[in-house]
Amino acid sequence: QVQLVESGGGLVQAGGSLRLSCAASGRTFRTDAIGWFRQAPGKEREFVAAHRWSGANTYYADYADSVKGRFTIARENAKNTVYLQMNSLKPEDTAVYYCGAKPSGTDDYAYWGQGTQVTVSS
Repeated sequence: QVQLVESGGGLVQAGGSLRLSCAASGRTFRTDAIGWFRQAPGKEREFVAAHRWSGANTYYADYADSVKGRFTIARENAKNTVYLQMNSLKPEDTAVYYCGAKPSGTDDYAYWGQGTQVTVSS
């Protein structure tokens, strides 16, 4: 059974930091794109960051404009885990954060975690 499990959310003051983890099991995600998305109350789910395989052992990351320079996505294949380091958090970063996995060669995120709540107080 394929599973993605997010962890690391919580309550933090503006300007603080959190590191989210997305642990995958049930298959190897080495060549998948792993993305982080978030959904705030009353809003649609939006893209935050993704870590994409570009062949061999190389990857690249891309970010939403709203988090560039503050968030960093990284992957640890030995642990089948992707991290989202979030610094300089703002109240508008408050949301449920989800990770998703998109198998190489496909167009859709096929696997999703259950989400982890991030709340940033002002």
